[in-house]
Amino acid sequence: MRIDRLLGILTILLRKEKATFSELADRFEVSRRTISRDVDDLCRAGIPLITMQGYGGGVSIAEGYQIDRTLLKKEELEAIFAGLDGIDSISPNAYSVSLAEKLTAGSSRFPFSVPMRISLYPFAQDPLMQKLETIKTAIQERRRIAFRYFYSKGECDRTIEPYYLLYQWSAWYVWGRCLLREDLRLFKLNRLWGLEVTDERFPEPELPDPERVRNDYFAASAFHLRARFSEAVKYRLIEEYGPDCYTQSAEGRLLLERDFASYDNLREWVLSFGDQAEVLEPQSLRDDLRRQAENLLRRYRET
Repeated sequence: MRIDRLLGILTILLRKEKATFSELADRFEVSRRTISRDVDDLCRAGIPLITMQGYGGGVSIAEGYQIDRTLLKKEELEAIFAGLDGIDSISPNAYSVSLAEKLTAGSSRFPFSVPMRISLYPFAQDPLMQKLETIKTAIQERRRIAFRYFYSKGECDRTIEPYYLLYQWSAWYVWGRCLLREDLRLFKLNRLWGLEVTDERFPEPELPDPERVRNDYFAASAFHLRARFSEAVKYRLIEEYGPDCYTQSAEGRLLLERDFASYDNLREWVLSFGDQAEVLEPQSLRDDLRRQAENLLRRYRET
């Protein structure tokens, strides 16, 4: 496992300006003497490490040192740059340019084209970027955030302890502990305004995996839809849920069954199909759509 420790030490020193021998020894659960030997070996391998004795001392990498990009495979570098390209699209910092300079001895361009491009750029770019940066800072400093939240039942003021920023379901969310509900909640950034970072700090939480956050969200309150769609909107069903998401009847109607985490999202999604969809279940949604249709008919008759 020694090669893993050497790579681990190098990775830590590339991320931070300086580390003490004690910090590295605690991190890898070895003695300071072992870390000292590791540092000597890294120096012999051509990594320019600088050690400083006394108070405030430690070990660091010489300024301007460039990583040998042959340590990574071409496919690995392509994946890294594709991911950074997406982060750059919603960040004020050009991380891909900065990494390219480190990997290519000062050049801001990478020596091969990256075949995959990711853009997380939304229509309302500036407000979203400001929210992301503000919440990211609050997460790093473990400060509570306060905001006005707009949702189907109205609007309210919320204060939360932010734990993660999540991009999923084609939108950005902040996930954390809501002080009002005294529970973990997801909040959509596009519905969140008047954002402020408070002076109130919270202790470092024991966080579950982000994938569990998504799974718990769907499992918390699933609404089962059973509906028939016309052939004319087959492309939308395939686009959103794949070619195996429905079964086709003899008369050409498409039967889809699927769970939705939110009743509001379910209703809005079905309504977006107009008269090309017929809800079979749940009965509550059938009743809801009938009331909306009657209200629309009454409104347009009156005008």
